[in-house]
Amino acid sequence: MITRGVRGLVVALVSVVVVAGVAPALGEATWRPKTGRAIRWSNDRQGSVSFAVKDMRGRMHAHRAATKVPMASTLKVMFMVSYLRQNSVRDRRLRDSDRALLAPMIRRSDNDTATRIADQLGPRPLYRLARKAKMRDFSYTRPWGLSQSSARDQARFMFNLKRFIPKRHWSYARWLLAHVVSSQRWGIGRVKTPDWNKLFKGGWGSGTGAVDHQVVLLRRKNGTRVALAVMTTNSPSHGYGKRTLKGTFGRLLRKLP
Repeated sequence: MITRGVRGLVVALVSVVVVAGVAPALGEATWRPKTGRAIRWSNDRQGSVSFAVKDMRGRMHAHRAATKVPMASTLKVMFMVSYLRQNSVRDRRLRDSDRALLAPMIRRSDNDTATRIADQLGPRPLYRLARKAKMRDFSYTRPWGLSQSSARDQARFMFNLKRFIPKRHWSYARWLLAHVVSSQRWGIGRVKTPDWNKLFKGGWGSGTGAVDHQVVLLRRKNGTRVALAVMTTNSPSHGYGKRTLKGTFGRLLRKLP
């Protein structure tokens, strides 16, 4: 027989366990990017900044996020995904020839391999992917670095990135984006995000500051994810643009659980 006192103790213990178990989930659910801080910071910078964030619940937080900008090398993520989705690639193991194209393009932003993939694909697979990703602002052109998109397009795309990549190729694509060479790990690469795996790609306008962008997917082991795109144009220099990216990302991600 359970007495009233024992029953009360059991209820109290269960309550403690439940609260302790859901506290992290509640923290994730209530976290919001610090857009006000990021806007104030970016408004004080030279050049133009637009950004979009998809939080852990899939909510969009944006600032000038429909602004169309030249994609530069951020387009290479779409190149990679479109390449892996080809009928001739999606259901087989990757060959050395595939990796010889994809790895340099993503890890060190090689333009020659990107152009070879662009020549092989043509525009149709890219527009097909853009439609599937519900992009509103994407347009493809040659030279491919002048193709246009927006922060809202790319944050949404990165948030759902795993959905667009054939299952057998997801691990390799994820590895590439997580292992960008150290010399290109600026911006978000310099922002501390403990317990989050960073998958990202940058794009920049030949080091002039005309274009400095980064698109990012942050993932935890439990599957929680956050995606961001920060696009900058008309910075005085590439170094200045990199500092703008780091400052914007750092403020957006402040107190990330």
